[in-house]
Amino acid sequence: MSSLVVNTNLDAINAYNNLNATNLSLSKTIAQLSSGLAIQTAADNPAGYQIAQNFTYEINGAQQAVSNVQNGVSLVQTADGALNQIASILQTMDQLAAANSSGGTTDPASVAANQQEFVDLQNEIQQIATTTTFGTQNLLNGSFSNEVVQVGAFATAADQITFGISAATIGALGIATGTSSIGTVSAALSALASVQAAISTVASMAAGVGAFQNELQGIAANLTVMNQNLTAAKSQLVDVNFAQATTQFSTEQILMQSGTAMLSQAQQQPALVLKLLT
Repeated sequence: MSSLVVNTNLDAINAYNNLNATNLSLSKTIAQLSSGLAIQTAADNPAGYQIAQNFTYEINGAQQAVSNVQNGVSLVQTADGALNQIASILQTMDQLAAANSSGGTTDPASVAANQQEFVDLQNEIQQIATTTTFGTQNLLNGSFSNEVVQVGAFATAADQITFGISAATIGALGIATGTSSIGTVSAALSALASVQAAISTVASMAAGVGAFQNELQGIAANLTVMNQNLTAAKSQLVDVNFAQATTQFSTEQILMQSGTAMLSQAQQQPALVLKLLT
């Protein structure tokens, strides 16, 4: 049994220490419940805080990568639409060249009309190839080459893909105005071969653009699932479990009340000495 002393009240000191510890724990629980976070600062859980920060930049990077990929899909859809239009024009040019290749069944007026339409279509293809842009980037004039799309959160080669689109100008397709004409039978026969080669070239370009679009859409789907899983993992680490925290809060409130009462009782113990003096 402890001696009855006045100068040092060990019971009061012990009760105070317990009450102070309970108050600190209660303050932490209140902060968790009010913020919804189990880890608000590095002091709450140093290792967990570091892991959470790593999760955060990976989640942010994945979200931005999804946006990058979606922009990439929009870009290739723009290019694909223009290539489809060029392909349609080339099919018309093929018909005109075939018509003028048959000199015995085409009168001079028709030949001249077909030639004029052929030139107009050449100009139309050139206009499409030189004005099809995404933002400020021209897509079909040959300048869109080895362009990088960031499709991941990290600065690695695996998180980047490179893509380019060949030129679809009349010069690149071999149907330039100065070299491709259907004004005569021989010229029309030559132009017929050139236009058909251009049709194959544009079809190949469109196929490449379509394949790249499918690749981007697959990457976007994977990034979305990955981001969902990363977010769930971070939530398990940093978000507070409200059922557990509210139970802890109730316990700490009871301990605060009982601790306060016990501290009050312990502070009154030295007063018992007065009874020994009466």
